[in-house]
Amino acid sequence: MKRVLFLLVCFIGTSTYAAAQEFSAPGGWGVSLGYGQSTDRIDIYRAGLLKQWHIKWLESKTGYVCGYFELSYNRWEHDGDDVNAVAFSPVFQYIFHAFHAGNATWYPYIEAGIGVAGLDDYTIKNRRLSSTFQFEDRVGAGIRIKNADISLRYMHYSNADLKAPNDGIDIFIGTLAWYF
Repeated sequence: MKRVLFLLVCFIGTSTYAAAQEFSAPGGWGVSLGYGQSTDRIDIYRAGLLKQWHIKWLESKTGYVCGYFELSYNRWEHDGDDVNAVAFSPVFQYIFHAFHAGNATWYPYIEAGIGVAGLDDYTIKNRRLSSTFQFEDRVGAGIRIKNADISLRYMHYSNADLKAPNDGIDIFIGTLAWYF
């Protein structure tokens, strides 16, 4: 338990420092919409507000590390049963250097993050999450073309065994984002 809290504080502290640094990429703010399903067919709807960090770390000839914060509203639905959630996640991205195809320039990336979520209910489709506080873990990949972003992610919600039972939920979600 202490180890999890220590890692979470370090992660959020590092990403907060990153947000204060200088970065020359266009579009610092964005909005996102996503749809996906859990591994047991729970529909997931997601809307988010994004804020890019202004930093490049570990820049090389292949790419660099940067990231963003995401504040999101999530709705999980299954046969009249629903859960609403608000989540906040700092997300690290590895951006590969640009590829040029005709007039389009696109940037592929991979990402990972750990955040927190507050749910209005902790049961859906016989899943018992046991608490309204959950961690939101994610890994994904995507492509950014100018200000548009398309991604596919695997997300996992769990209370990290802070309270039992801890059924958790696994989600695959596609997301479209626009930076301005």
